[in-house]
Amino acid sequence: MAVNACPAVLVAAPASGQGKTTVAVALARLHARAGRRVRMFKCGPDFLDPFWHVLASGAPAHPLDLWMNGAADCAARLHEAAGCADLIVVEGAMGLYDGAPNAADLARRFDLPVLAVVDAGAMAATFGAVAHGLRTWKPGLRWAGVLANRVAGERHAAMLHDKLDAEANWLGALPRGEAFTLPSRHLGLTAAAEVDDAAARLDAAADALAAAPLGQADLAPWTVEFAPPPAAGPVEPLLRGRTIAVARDAAFCFIYQANLDTLVALGARLAFFSPLAGDDLPACDAVWLPGGYPELHAARLAGCTRLRDALRAHAARGAPVWAECGGMMVLFDTLAAADGRRHPLWGLLPGQAAMHPRLAALGPRQWHGAAGTLRDHTFHYSTCTTPLAPAAHASRPDGTAGEAAYRVGSVRASYFHAWFASSPRAAAALFGGAA
Repeated sequence: MAVNACPAVLVAAPASGQGKTTVAVALARLHARAGRRVRMFKCGPDFLDPFWHVLASGAPAHPLDLWMNGAADCAARLHEAAGCADLIVVEGAMGLYDGAPNAADLARRFDLPVLAVVDAGAMAATFGAVAHGLRTWKPGLRWAGVLANRVAGERHAAMLHDKLDAEANWLGALPRGEAFTLPSRHLGLTAAAEVDDAAARLDAAADALAAAPLGQADLAPWTVEFAPPPAAGPVEPLLRGRTIAVARDAAFCFIYQANLDTLVALGARLAFFSPLAGDDLPACDAVWLPGGYPELHAARLAGCTRLRDALRAHAARGAPVWAECGGMMVLFDTLAAADGRRHPLWGLLPGQAAMHPRLAALGPRQWHGAAGTLRDHTFHYSTCTTPLAPAAHASRPDGTAGEAAYRVGSVRASYFHAWFASSPRAAAALFGGAA
């Protein structure tokens, strides 16, 4: 397998909320509109930003995380993308050096040039200090340049530019702009499919970027050589002949494309259904209820009595159900919404899920089982109260206990979001395909 070379950039920032998603998708949209093949990735676990990545680039988007994926999987995905793309855009997570591993670790591992996006709306000379610190704080970082976001005008931009050192590489400024602001809510950005003018917002952001030096930059200096990854062993067809029904709509939208790919590689047939649309449960051997926003649709989900009864009958036959995070919440007897209202839900698990105004848990996790170890993360604003004793616990990277996993007959549920590619055999076990 040959080395694949392609221009690539990692879009980072000193903190969350600086506008790196807007800049990343604007850059992708600008080049995709020009006819270039663009591939986008997200540094770290994330379900929401990739919706915008797919819309901006017109291609599948995947996370890259040295903990969740592992270095070999990251290398394989970048090598594959470089073989078919004209530009790779990786969006960072949080601040450049936040987390372990973090965006800077990923950039150094794969020699990705770093483009820093800094919200300079309330800055002057400090902008230069921030850019200098991001560039120099840790050695071995390949630098692409810095872009000032949310500037007040040309005079403000010129002031910011003047405060940079020579090596910072000014790539321009973007103004404040409601036309290209990406809306958000708890858990992150609003999914692109739920924003009526999503494409128009991307085009407005791309138009604004086109006028900046970044929009006119020569991509050749960003070229990265991606070595072929270690050869991966074949995936056993442990789910051959089995149909997995997958809930997928605005209430159940936290689905990694790589998870679907892994199930298909295991031999499964996937049958998608929408509880919010009133779909019946497809004929299936197993059910996957992914995470999402059931709390925003609790009243409609409470009315899905035919689906509720079908799931109960499915579980009574001993057929597997895997429910994660939001998918688990709908299986409890009730859901207490943030406004205090209680919604009766599907009752496959005893107890109540309750929403809270603050984040309840966040971070990387792993789950050790007889069939292997699954990795991923947890991120939720709700908690659950149940008489069930945990059947198992996910753990943090340091080995301390994390989220509980519950089991009632063939139903398994947890706040743990599983990255199936980390252990296809363990993923198969969730759906009855391995011991």
